[in-house]
Amino acid sequence: MEVISLEQGNPGGPLNPNKIEEAIHQVHAGDRQAFTTIITEYERKIYTYCYYLLRSREEAEDAVQDIFVKVYQQLRRYEKRVSFSAWLYKVAYHHCLDQLRRRKRRSRLLSLYKLQLMTNQQALPEESPVDRIFENLTSEERGLLILRVIEQYSFEEISMITGSSSAALRKKYERLRKKLIQQKADERGGCAHGEVAESN
Repeated sequence: MEVISLEQGNPGGPLNPNKIEEAIHQVHAGDRQAFTTIITEYERKIYTYCYYLLRSREEAEDAVQDIFVKVYQQLRRYEKRVSFSAWLYKVAYHHCLDQLRRRKRRSRLLSLYKLQLMTNQQALPEESPVDRIFENLTSEERGLLILRVIEQYSFEEISMITGSSSAALRKKYERLRKKLIQQKADERGGCAHGEVAESN
């Protein structure tokens, strides 16, 4: 599956929430085929999220399949008091976290990714600006950046997804924003204006 640009997609959720809710209702009624609507709506977005957490195309593809199996199996646990997209990202977040823990290589993800680039140059594209931004971030920082800037979730929604308090997330995001601004300034050899959204 192709890695898509972070700018693509419709930030924060589906274009038609009613269509998703109707699909969920149909699945509950026994129409398994209706689950295809949910997969079609979210597959690329969840793949992109998993890719930037796991830093592996193959592992992200496997994760997407596993996540949608989990979502199908746990669909009755979804409650409409939160958006379906936020609930889905929560499942994806915990699945990817389990993957990272199980492999015991949080600190080695970047070095392994670089090794892949060196040994499979024909199979992997040149490093994109997005990859350069993510290069010096932890998996937690990458996840926070995607959920806040790209998906445009509130800190309260991200709190629900990750289990961290919204106050702690605000502080982490502010530190991350300053880190990225400094990173950009270092690349340009001068002063950089903030290109990451303020944490209003």
